[in-house]
Amino acid sequence: MARVLICEPHDDITALLELVIRRLGHEPVDYRRDDATTDIDIAILEPGEPVGRELAHSLRGRCVPMLFTSIYPPGSETLELGPAAYLVKPFPLYALERALQRALAVTAARPADGSR
Repeated sequence: MARVLICEPHDDITALLELVIRRLGHEPVDYRRDDATTDIDIAILEPGEPVGRELAHSLRGRCVPMLFTSIYPPGSETLELGPAAYLVKPFPLYALERALQRALAVTAARPADGSR
């Protein structure tokens, strides 16, 4: 079971993301919690929001895989943050499920020291 950080400004979309994450057998973690960014395995972020971009910069430095979900198409600055996937809203839920599973599989296949 992976701990999946969610940084999404809209409560209804957050609830949907949590549902998908739980259905896949993982634990959703709300970014608004004090300890949210510690001990997570992957993050789903809205990079169009300032807090999402800030978290992405922080998590990138810690080599935490990130999935970006946004109403905005990807720009070069956003893609430079190295998301494992970039999904433009609205997207089919199976696309999120597949992206999450792929990113977690890549993470699981990495050596324990975090090298690529």
